[in-house]
Amino acid sequence: MGNIQRAGHMDVSNTVDVSDPERVADAVTDIFRVLYPEFDLSPLSVLFRDFRRLYSGSYPGYRACDVRYHNAQHVLDVTLAMARLLDGYERNCSPREALGPEMAMTGIAAALFHDSGYIRRTRDSRHKNGAAYTRVHVSRGIRFVSDYLPGVGLDYMVGPCSRILHFTGYEVDPRDVRVASEQEHLLGKLLGTADLIAQMADVEYVRKCRDFLYEEFAAGGLAGEGCDAGYKGAVYRSPEQLLDQTPEFIRSAIDVRLDGYFNSVHRYAADHFEGRHLYMDAIQENCRTLLAMLERDRN
Repeated sequence: MGNIQRAGHMDVSNTVDVSDPERVADAVTDIFRVLYPEFDLSPLSVLFRDFRRLYSGSYPGYRACDVRYHNAQHVLDVTLAMARLLDGYERNCSPREALGPEMAMTGIAAALFHDSGYIRRTRDSRHKNGAAYTRVHVSRGIRFVSDYLPGVGLDYMVGPCSRILHFTGYEVDPRDVRVASEQEHLLGKLLGTADLIAQMADVEYVRKCRDFLYEEFAAGGLAGEGCDAGYKGAVYRSPEQLLDQTPEFIRSAIDVRLDGYFNSVHRYAADHFEGRHLYMDAIQENCRTLLAMLERDRN
């Protein structure tokens, strides 16, 4: 599936519209229905329903999502990737090592709400945009799921979700995240992997980094002239500098996080696609395109 053939709202396989919650919900449910034919999957519809409400501004106490990079489409893309990774793993592991339906659905809940910390409360008059919470969005997301999940009868998900959300952020080293079991550790690695591979494989990844991610970083104090030079993460002075450093970010994300901290669990995407690693193929294509663009700009 070459990038030229793929519209910006389509997933890496060019078969699912990741701007449409219903299409993604259907795709995830279809995967789980095959994996867990005897299990009640109705919580999935509840989770997707409330995801839609939260991001559209109809969830009580919250405004609509107003960030343009970590938006609903990004989250849906990550959620679909998470379901595919879970599928690849579950179909190839031994019965003793299987995560099972409850853990798998917990992973979907974590994926759907992993960026909920960017969404402002209705009473928030301090910030004009959710990107102001960039550095603390994971801890805010943990607070959201801790409040939300018990209210829909999914109390058992609170602990695992609260812990594995840390695998999507940079505030805590993934090696330092405390989990309750090896299964939960695997779930966290799958979640962190889904978050990275979905966004880096997005056919519009480069444009979104330049146009949307930079503005989020600027609002969060991580970019622009007034950015926090003392912050332990990366800071960027301009959109051009961010793009210039993106190839190194991709290389580091693959080497240090995907293949390092997360033990190459991205390979389960290839198992889902019967041997074709569509995510990594798209990531490499994005990197080649960006390097060629940067080279042209320098000449």
